[in-house]
Amino acid sequence: MNLLQVFIEAFRAMNANRLRTSLTMLGIIIGITSVVMMLAVGDSARKFISKELEVLGSNLMIISPGANRTQGVKARTGTAPSLSVDDAVALDGLSSLNGAAPALQGFFQISAGSENSNNAVLGITPAMFKVRNWKVEQGDYFSDSDIRGAARMVVIGKKIAADFFYKSNPIGKFIRIDNVPFQVVGVLQGEGRMFDGGDLGDMVLIPITTARATLMRSAFPSNVHYVVVQGKNEKLLKDADEDIKEVLRDRHRIRLDQPDDFRIDNLASIAETGAKISAGLSAMLGAIGAISLVVGGIGIMNIMLVSVTERTREIGIRMAIGAKPRDVLLQFLTEAVVICLVGGILGILCAVGGAAAITSTGTLEVVVGAGAMIIACGFASFVGIFFGFYPARRASRLLPVDCLRYE
Repeated sequence: MNLLQVFIEAFRAMNANRLRTSLTMLGIIIGITSVVMMLAVGDSARKFISKELEVLGSNLMIISPGANRTQGVKARTGTAPSLSVDDAVALDGLSSLNGAAPALQGFFQISAGSENSNNAVLGITPAMFKVRNWKVEQGDYFSDSDIRGAARMVVIGKKIAADFFYKSNPIGKFIRIDNVPFQVVGVLQGEGRMFDGGDLGDMVLIPITTARATLMRSAFPSNVHYVVVQGKNEKLLKDADEDIKEVLRDRHRIRLDQPDDFRIDNLASIAETGAKISAGLSAMLGAIGAISLVVGGIGIMNIMLVSVTERTREIGIRMAIGAKPRDVLLQFLTEAVVICLVGGILGILCAVGGAAAITSTGTLEVVVGAGAMIIACGFASFVGIFFGFYPARRASRLLPVDCLRYE
């Protein structure tokens, strides 16, 4: 019996019991749909986390001021005026860092024409564009001379540009920040969430000297709200962390028995945690789908055992006219594999539809990759062989005489 004839016989046997075959196949369809969907969701979640962390910058470190103490009670982080522009300059010279950029941050009303909103405003130096890998889509950055002259110019995000200057070029136009006019000199490229919870498209960036002189006056004029540093290598961020602590403790004259008056947040640790979470999520979801597939495989074994019992006389006739035990084994095993493969293909189609439905909601982009499809088909074939082997082997070991006498 050649392979083509085996497949033809398998489809003929499946067609003779269409309802039973469909119900058996349903378990495989549900299992494969679960496996593929779970793998796709896990992979999409991993890509989503990676994309978000790319926007944050996984080799970034955020240095925040420490906390004041009042009568022995520690206040929230950031209340102590412990970081300055000079600290950022000192850190910029470290060999373990690509750069350091100070920042002032506040919320102000911004307006242009009839449009207005409350928005975060960052006072920065040109070094921030390099450290954060921010690109300008239109216009240009402000320069060191603009910092020295406390120029009233602003670089805005794409969403701000779209909301305040609908379908017009914002370069050269003015927006008012807390009723102070600023000329737009650039529009940032891209959108995405930032480490502080904001969106790159909503950024409003002005020279740090201008922010201090016009918007964020303080009793400590040289202090900043935080400093962003970029490590040269993600693997060497621990060394950079030690270098930063050494420099800042020395500059702030902190004794050995005293705690730091600053805090360092390493975004690489966030990236590592995100990778572990997504990997664990993928493994867990894949295991859940695999359980569903195993349940479907057990259903196939049961149905194939019933089929062997019902077709005992057919098996006896085949053997009586020359069929060998291996031919019977191959026939029943092929039927089990075909049921699983057809169910697997239908399950993949269901998973693709489910992924498209999830993507259409806009909450998460789920794409069923070729790898997930190959794994699903391979797993379906394995289930068919594994759970179909025992019934097929049982059928091949029947004696022709016993089969012909079977009622």
